[in-house]
Amino acid sequence: MDFLDGIETYWLWLTLGLVLAALEMLVPGVYLIWLAMAALVTGLLVFVNEPSVALQFVSFVGLSLIFAFSARRWLRDSPIESSDPLINRKGARLVGETALVTHAIEHGSGRVKLGDSEWIARGPDMAAGERVRVTGTDGAILLVEPLALPEGTPPAQA
Repeated sequence: MDFLDGIETYWLWLTLGLVLAALEMLVPGVYLIWLAMAALVTGLLVFVNEPSVALQFVSFVGLSLIFAFSARRWLRDSPIESSDPLINRKGARLVGETALVTHAIEHGSGRVKLGDSEWIARGPDMAAGERVRVTGTDGAILLVEPLALPEGTPPAQA
């Protein structure tokens, strides 16, 4: 490869490391950063020792595996905790909310209105117009139970 004549090998490794680090910012997931780190460390080793090309590739592959598996273990042992673990689980956010039965729950299935949305609901048989509490979810189906209203509170109208 004549176009590489005069270019020190460590510059190739350092460039590869920087390119992989830049790609890490564009590609979802956290995997290119470990390859980038391995390429950068290999570039530093080549700068200091000038090993053979075969040893450079062995170093790169070995460091890639070490970095990737070390990161995997570290992330498993100390996971990143979300400030809002239910952010992508709309149904789970509704647990504990009160809803209004819009289509009677018969044979365990019906519809309830919660906020501005209607949801399929499962629970004990209830007539339309009764209030229910969401106790859980099964995919996009709300699991509900009758809401015990204080005495003297009139039932809501659908």
